Amino acid sequence: MLGAIARGTTTITGLAPGADVAATIDAFRGLGVSITAMGPNAVRINGTGWAGLTTPTGTLDARNSGTTLRLMAGLLAGRPLNVSLTGDDSLRRRPMSRVVTPLEAMGARIRTTDGRAPIAIEGGGLAGIEWQPPIPSAQVKSALMLAGLSASGVTTVVEPLETRDHSERAFPVFGLSAQVANGRISVEGGQEASAPATPLDVPGDPSSAAVWAAVAAALPGSSVRIDHVLLNPRRIGFVNALRQMGAEVTISASAELHGEMVGSIEIRHGSHGTCVIGEHAVPDLIDELPVLAARAALGGRLEVSGARELRVKESDRITALVDGFHELGVDAEERPDGFVINGARRPSGGTVDAAGDHRLVMAFALVGLGASGPTTIRGAEAVAVSYPGFARDLAALTA
Repeated sequence: MLGAIARGTTTITGLAPGADVAATIDAFRGLGVSITAMGPNAVRINGTGWAGLTTPTGTLDARNSGTTLRLMAGLLAGRPLNVSLTGDDSLRRRPMSRVVTPLEAMGARIRTTDGRAPIAIEGGGLAGIEWQPPIPSAQVKSALMLAGLSASGVTTVVEPLETRDHSERAFPVFGLSAQVANGRISVEGGQEASAPATPLDVPGDPSSAAVWAAVAAALPGSSVRIDHVLLNPRRIGFVNALRQMGAEVTISASAELHGEMVGSIEIRHGSHGTCVIGEHAVPDLIDELPVLAARAALGGRLEVSGARELRVKESDRITALVDGFHELGVDAEERPDGFVINGARRPSGGTVDAAGDHRLVMAFALVGLGASGPTTIRGAEAVAVSYPGFARDLAALTA
């Protein structure tokens, strides 16, 4: 996104092959940005600044990517363009008011469909505000930061709890300024991005790494080493959870790339323990909770609270996770803002529905590895949203 609004050529390598990234690239192509594939995991973006964004001929489709839709809403709200954004059936069920409401407070003109996508944006004329999201959200924060670049004055987001800070780290790479202090993130309007002089290499995704870390931690005799993975402190909360559940974990930082620390994570099965995750820990491992639940299902206990946000992901992840675990013979309890998983008995396996959710596909697959019988996952194709090579890597690691 920053490369698309920057002046100059941005080259990105190590790009994830998932459907969410592809949706973002296609959306910016629809806005007139020249983006050229340079192999399966690299792109070249020929940016011409804000002026390079043009009104698309049709509706932009974010497919299943909530990040794409919400961040693009912020980026486009301040531009003199008329743009419609939509997504697939799952995304159109997810709430957009949490982004639309603060953007409207900045002066944006946005029409939603009962607070959901499709949304229509008549951009331009924003003024900076101070906003405290009622629910901690890195997507809302980033959307307002992007909107703030086009607004008059200063836009400030006050975080009730710290969330992922990729945007704050990426802004300086593109010559943009964001002031961060005491839970306040401020962006001054009127800024223009410039392409970095060197290629940007994307390290391994911690959420994907967490899948293999969780299963290695769960299965006796197992270990895995994951190299060149992002070690952002706001993204590796799952490591502490695995340690609490008995895993032996070694983290080795090797380099800093574009404001982010990169290195390796090595996980070994140690024992089975108990982990309690509360509201303050949730933002650092919200996406990893399903695979942490799978780890607990194979031995130990996990209790999660303060995670009501899971109910508005690609599925209602609390209900869908617990229902699926029941089908696989796991002792699981649903709670309003979380769940309890008790791995005192071995899962039986069975047939389970992933509810169109890529995170649940991976969680159910991990439970299946330790089950006494076979496991069949309906709708497993949903894993392509974030990890299209999941089945291949699973087969390689379990061979």
